[in-house]
Amino acid sequence: MSHGEIAMPSKLPSRRIVAVALLILLLAACRGGASSSVGTATTAGSSPDVASSATPAAAESAAPVVSPARTDGATVAIPATPPSATLAAEGGDPVVGQLGTYTWADGGSDAPWLPGSPISVGVGEPLAVVLDPAIGIGSWRARSVPAAATGPAGAVVLGEGDGAPGFDAPSAGTWTVEVSITFHGDLGTASYAWQVDAAP
Repeated sequence: MSHGEIAMPSKLPSRRIVAVALLILLLAACRGGASSSVGTATTAGSSPDVASSATPAAAESAAPVVSPARTDGATVAIPATPPSATLAAEGGDPVVGQLGTYTWADGGSDAPWLPGSPISVGVGEPLAVVLDPAIGIGSWRARSVPAAATGPAGAVVLGEGDGAPGFDAPSAGTWTVEVSITFHGDLGTASYAWQVDAAP
């Protein structure tokens, strides 16, 4: 080497070494960004945990309450109003009764004496009342007056008891039959009416 020449390194870094160095720098930068984003995700993830912990409480408050156990041990959701009631003779078509005076939850209704939903049966034929939904029954009483009556004065008791209401149809004629039910577990009371045409 002459005195006029500039000394150069004997070896320049190869392109491969430069590329590896750049790759290491990029990975280090990515790792730093990933850790900060992971931290953000963890912080953000805490909100869904809070929300999810609140959700079951909200769902629980919206869940339907269940009635006391029925005679078959099942439970049913309590409806907003008293259940509907049907009256039928064995093998006959059920007829939905008119809902009269009732108390239910925090409310109720004071209805006038009702003539009832018409149904034709045989004299003395066994009749059964079925509720839908099948809320448990604490006690019941069935009574009848002539269809022309404007109230329960002089009513004849056809049957009473607890559990599922069942009684015999009245004597020949047309009658208003009222069935009063006290529901299980202090859920309330309700009366239902049918206009029963009993034929011999």
